[in-house]
Amino acid sequence: MLNFKNLEIAFKDKSKKDLDRAFILFKTLDNKILYHILLSFLRIALFLRLPITYIIKSTVYKHFCGGITINDSEKTIQKLWKSKIGTILDFSAEGKEKEADFKKVMHETLECIKEAKRKKSIPFAVFKPTGLVEFHILEKINKNSLLNTEDTIKKELFLSKIFCICESAAKNKVPVFIDAEESWIQDGIDNIALDMMRKFNKKDVWIFNTIQFYRKDRIGYLKKIIKKAEKDNFLLGLKLVRGAYYEKENQRATERNYPSPVHQSKEKTDRDYNNALEMCIKNINIMSICAGTHNEESSFILSQLMKKYNLAKNDKRIYFSQLLGMSDHISYNTAKKGYNVAKYVPYGPIKDVLPYLIRRAEENSSISGQMNRELNNISRERRRRRKKRYEKTTT
Repeated sequence: MLNFKNLEIAFKDKSKKDLDRAFILFKTLDNKILYHILLSFLRIALFLRLPITYIIKSTVYKHFCGGITINDSEKTIQKLWKSKIGTILDFSAEGKEKEADFKKVMHETLECIKEAKRKKSIPFAVFKPTGLVEFHILEKINKNSLLNTEDTIKKELFLSKIFCICESAAKNKVPVFIDAEESWIQDGIDNIALDMMRKFNKKDVWIFNTIQFYRKDRIGYLKKIIKKAEKDNFLLGLKLVRGAYYEKENQRATERNYPSPVHQSKEKTDRDYNNALEMCIKNINIMSICAGTHNEESSFILSQLMKKYNLAKNDKRIYFSQLLGMSDHISYNTAKKGYNVAKYVPYGPIKDVLPYLIRRAEENSSISGQMNRELNNISRERRRRRKKRYEKTTT
């Protein structure tokens, strides 16, 4: 039976220095006052371009990121793979607005696909649509707005980048995730993702879209696309997550006076997420899934569903996934039991990745008990190691 209590397995590749750094980091993030001070400082530093690279690199960046480049991330990739945990390389430069930056994201994604083709330790590639085009273009695509000449060119460039990445994924036989965005640009992305699946997911699943189940309408959407895949004879690739823009979704809904698209209770989000897992496993003959979750209950439920439907632990159609530096007790214990597990490993220049780190910090802080759970696990492992060292010196 899958359980997540063995912290010796969870932290076996962490040195004392790693654990000490993680303890200080999560102790800070778990303190609301210190957390907000730190976040404000990072935003100001980012805006003023202050020289804080060394401080960031040796603390939050080192814990949550693989490195500056793909090659620089190799040590992290190998460390994870020793525990049979795969790496999802994620070039995490966010908030860009220039075509040169968008081309850079496409280039890095294609390089990740090439690297994944060579290495079993990298089972997926990934990209964010907002990394390839200006946000306002995605808003117009979502609304199906009439575009001027300049915007039409930008839209076509964006679609050509998406096609290029998906075609490369299929040709190189490397699955690629299309990450989720805010609800007011997501419908357009969903349509594009389904088009790519129809084209490339005929015999195997190479293209994955991401569904955020904090949205009230996503169970209905999941039912709809399952029927679509059956009717149009293509395979679905789905990454299932709870959601990353909760506060932003609520704030925009309030400002613009429309009902919030996201659940207002964690229980309803959990219910939809777990129901989605069962729907996907029931229909696993027409799809592949990656359960992106830091939730112990959902991870356990997925393992039980696999058992119920007589699916092998290492069935290539089913992956568990967490972020680097988070929920190691889930990742390592799940991999130890023989399930497919992969960690999201962000990489990129520190100044470019900082907006991503700030967003992740905000996301995790909004999840009740998330930081406290990480801190408790790290504290318990530090105590276990101290006790073990003491016992050695007294025998």
